[in-house]
Amino acid sequence: MTNLLIALGAFLALHSVPAIPPIRAGAISMLGRRTYLGLYSLVSVLVLAWVFQAALTTDYIPLWEPAGWQAKVTLVTAPIGVFLVLAGLASNNPLSITMRQETAPGAITTITRHPVLWGFLFWSLGHLVPNGDLRSLILFGGLALFTVSGFALLDRRARKRLAGRWDQMAKASSLVPFAAALSGRNRLRIDGPLLLSALTAAAITGWLLLGGHALLFGADPLLATTF
Repeated sequence: MTNLLIALGAFLALHSVPAIPPIRAGAISMLGRRTYLGLYSLVSVLVLAWVFQAALTTDYIPLWEPAGWQAKVTLVTAPIGVFLVLAGLASNNPLSITMRQETAPGAITTITRHPVLWGFLFWSLGHLVPNGDLRSLILFGGLALFTVSGFALLDRRARKRLAGRWDQMAKASSLVPFAAALSGRNRLRIDGPLLLSALTAAAITGWLLLGGHALLFGADPLLATTF
């Protein structure tokens, strides 16, 4: 359990400390934006792998009984989460987290201005439901709480960074998915990053369901729906 808590703490620190504007600006100035993002992404993947390895080697302490309907929740929410994370990182989005330069908002912002956060939230909560043990509660519950705390923080930073452009951009998007489109403030649209992210998420989901998830984590999502 100690290893899991340390790994999770390192992951949360990695996504908190570099986000402090002076630290982030200094790192980008020293390394360049592209190099910084590449190194940050690599370290994030390695630390996330450490988190999962620590979780898998932590003692199993059951909290509730598994059921087939719980695994079906994951089959719906996890692919949505993967798509939102990929689309958010691949799209132009000056309002939130992205791997692209901060230019005109991409099509993903017509769904929500914080697709990466929503993606992690869908993914983490979707995995929390069928994994009724203490280590999963700490892992997925901790990630979900950390993600929720980011909504207001990113809005404050974007409001300060964008200054007079914030009101217009925020009005054309929404915190809650699809709220801007449903209220008539914007229309849903599709662009290249959105379409490519959807196809990539479908491919990843297919591979995971056809054995990839069992290979990586020792659990078959489709088999779990039969319990």
